[in-house]
Amino acid sequence: MPVLDKLPGYKLLDSDVREMIRHSGIDPLADQDQAARIIDQSIAQYESRMVKGTLPILDDFAQIRKNLIDTICGFGSLQKYLDDPSIEEIWINSPSEIFVARYGESELTGLLLTEDQIRYLVERMLKQSGRRLDLSNPFVDASLPDGSRLHVVIPDITRQHWSVNIRKFIARARRLNDLVKLGSLTPEAAQFLNAAVASGLNILVSGATQAGKTTLLNCLTASIGQRERVVTCEEIFELQVPLRDVVGLQCRQENLEGTGEIPLRRLVKEALRMRPDRLLIGEVREAESLDMLIALNSGLPGMCTIHANSARDAVTKMCTLPLLAGENISSQFVVPTVASCFDVVVHCSRDNRGRRRVSEIIALGNRVENSVIETTTLFERRGDELVRTASELPASHKFERAGYTSESLFKSGGGGDKR
Repeated sequence: MPVLDKLPGYKLLDSDVREMIRHSGIDPLADQDQAARIIDQSIAQYESRMVKGTLPILDDFAQIRKNLIDTICGFGSLQKYLDDPSIEEIWINSPSEIFVARYGESELTGLLLTEDQIRYLVERMLKQSGRRLDLSNPFVDASLPDGSRLHVVIPDITRQHWSVNIRKFIARARRLNDLVKLGSLTPEAAQFLNAAVASGLNILVSGATQAGKTTLLNCLTASIGQRERVVTCEEIFELQVPLRDVVGLQCRQENLEGTGEIPLRRLVKEALRMRPDRLLIGEVREAESLDMLIALNSGLPGMCTIHANSARDAVTKMCTLPLLAGENISSQFVVPTVASCFDVVVHCSRDNRGRRRVSEIIALGNRVENSVIETTTLFERRGDELVRTASELPASHKFERAGYTSESLFKSGGGGDKR
């Protein structure tokens, strides 16, 4: 079948559909059902006139309908990749270099776009986010309507072409048991983490980019008590907490006058005024880590993610980031605070075949020697197995308060039953 955009009949039909949508006053991105009805109506009218010989002949109206819906109600040539459940990420390096990641492995697509088409697609993607992209603000992070994360950088920050990255959130796992089925966790490690969340332990999830940190954090939230009130703080919305009492907060860029920015530090502070039973932070990168430590040090349970090469590197980084908050913050304050705040670090990794797995779980002790926090390995990956290496529970008083014992959680084949 010839390229649809080059067919005179298709151009007429496309023009008619767009005109009808303009007259209807709807936003085809926001009201796709109504736009689809207009498309169907236009196609029916075109077929009727085509049969009478007054319009150019078209065939395969099913493909024509899909193309119109993708172009008018979606994101054009990229829509088929957004709809493909096996594709996790899409990125554009140049009009002729468009890649996708499928099951953790990248591949070059045969799609070719023009510079103008890329700009138009980005404008459509940003339309509902309220975020802007221009020479004074050459970076943007935003969420697409389906929850995918968009990141764009423009020249002269990039060398020549717009750089576009779309990270889809594919929920292959919603609970810890789903991760067990996928081979990311063992049943014993899953039951331990389930009990840790239920007992109110503070958990730090670490790993590299695309290692599965956000997916794991979402799975951990499924173990939070149904009566708890949860407040989340994120750069852009990614967390999906399966509870009823959830308030999600996201950062805001500054406006054209250079005011109105809401950084992550502000969100963490505001979250404490909202009576949370649990605080979740999508990712800590900078000085907001200090505000998080202060919150967790007040007795509020919480969880967050951090980029790191290993669980122990994550602890070291967590002891360093709060120093960015100001010159009056010292290691003498931060290190013991981290030791008393966080109970467990769960490290995620992705192997060379694209498999995402939990590679180690460590516990933090309260003892600090030479500015180094004592840690204990609870689980570590040996080959393809995540093996338990400890027999005692960390933060045992929290587990005991919730009714768990070492015997019930660490017994062979146990189900994590309460005492």
